[in-house]
Amino acid sequence: MEVQMQSTKLIKPSSPTPPHLRTLKLSPIDQLFPLTMKPSVICCYSADSTTEDVERRINRLETSLSETLTRFYPLAGRYVKDNHSVECNDEGVEYFQAKVEGQLGDQLLSRKDEMIPQLVRLSAGGSSTPLASIQITSFDCGGIVIGVRIQHILVDGVTAGFFVGAWADTTARREEPPPPTFGFSSLFPDNGNDLPTVKPMPTPKISSADKVVTRRLVIDEIKLSSLKAVVHDPSLHRPPSRVVVVIALLWRALMGLSRAKHGPPLRTSLATSSINLRPKIVPPLPPLLCGNLVQRVAARFTAEADAQELPDLKELVGLLRDVMKPTATVRREDVYSTVINSRNELVELIDKDEVDVFHFTSWCKLPFYEADFGWGTPVSVGKTDLDVEQIHLLDGEGGNGIEVWVGLNKQDMLHFLQDADILAIFTS
Repeated sequence: MEVQMQSTKLIKPSSPTPPHLRTLKLSPIDQLFPLTMKPSVICCYSADSTTEDVERRINRLETSLSETLTRFYPLAGRYVKDNHSVECNDEGVEYFQAKVEGQLGDQLLSRKDEMIPQLVRLSAGGSSTPLASIQITSFDCGGIVIGVRIQHILVDGVTAGFFVGAWADTTARREEPPPPTFGFSSLFPDNGNDLPTVKPMPTPKISSADKVVTRRLVIDEIKLSSLKAVVHDPSLHRPPSRVVVVIALLWRALMGLSRAKHGPPLRTSLATSSINLRPKIVPPLPPLLCGNLVQRVAARFTAEADAQELPDLKELVGLLRDVMKPTATVRREDVYSTVINSRNELVELIDKDEVDVFHFTSWCKLPFYEADFGWGTPVSVGKTDLDVEQIHLLDGEGGNGIEVWVGLNKQDMLHFLQDADILAIFTS
C-alpha cells in the first residue's frame, strides 16, 4: 500500500484570537503531562454513504477546520515552557494531505493495527512545534481517513472528542454547539502555595517506539455480556461496567505474563486507569470545559506469600470497582489537590520493588463514532501506534463490543497473545 503525501501546511484560525485570550495558563493538572504524550484518534469513513466528490469533501474539511480553530484557538498556538502556558498566537496546526491508490474496505480495516501506521504519520513534534497535527488520507474509492493528534498538555480524551465533534458539525453546517471553555483559573482556585508538591513519575522501563509493538484485540457484545454475567456479584445492586470487566480480564492475563517472566510466586501488581472528573465535580461545570480533568487511580492486588495461582476474575473486578466508583463527588476547590495527591500515591506505589504496574485508558463512550462530517459516521475508529507500554480501550465498530489496543515490548506481546483467556475471548 503506497501512501503519497500531497501537501503539508499550517491551518490557522479563520478569525484572529482576541487579545484578552492570547495567553492560556496551563492548570496544575495540565502540567502533570509530559510533552511526549499526545493522544490520537483515527476515524475511517467509507465512500458508500455519499456521492459527493472526494476533492470537494477534502476542501470542505480544510475550510471548516480553520473555522473550528477560531473556537478551539489554543490548538493553533505554541507552548511556552518558561511560564507553563500556551501563547494563542494563531500560528496554526499541522495539516497533511495524502492519497492512496487503493480501496478502504473491510479487509484493510480488519488489520487496523497494521494499516494505520502506514496511512497516518502524524508529527511527533516538540515544545516549539504545533500543538496539534492532522492528516487527511483519501482513497480511490472515495473513502477518507482522518487522523488527529493533540498535545496532552492541552487535551484529555473528552476534550479531543469535543474538538472532533465540533469540527464535524462545522463541516456539515449543523447548528453550532455552545462555545468551548478554556482556562480553569476562574473555576478552580489553586489556593496559592497550598497545593501538594508533585512527585516526579518514574521513567517508563520502555520508552522507545521501536521497542514497543501495538496489537488490536476485539471482544464482541455477546461475549462481553456473558463475561459480565459470570463476574457479577448478586449482593451488589449494579452489575460491573463492561470497561471494568475487560480491564480485569486483561490485568489477569498480564499477571500471567509476569509470572512466566519472573517465576512464581505471584508479584503484587497495580492496574491504573484514568477517570473523567467532569461529572463528579460540584457545583456542575460548563458543558464544554476543555483541558485535562482526569484523575489517575490504581487498583492494587497484593499477592500472598508463596501464592502460585492467578486471582479469580471476580476479585479483580471488585478491586477495580472500588477505585472507579461512579458516585463519588469532588468539590471544585478540592480538584487540584485530589488529582495531585492521587498521582503522588501512585508514584509511591510504582517506586516499590517487585511491583508490576499496568496502565489502562478507556475512551469508551466518547463520541468519536458520532463524528459525522456530512457523509455519515465512521465505519471504524482506531489509534496510532503506542510508544510506551500501555493499553487503550475504545468502543468497537458500530458501538458493538470493545476494541483493545495493546502496547507491549515484542517478547511480552508474543506471550500475552498466547494467554488462554485472550485466545478464547478476543479476536484480532
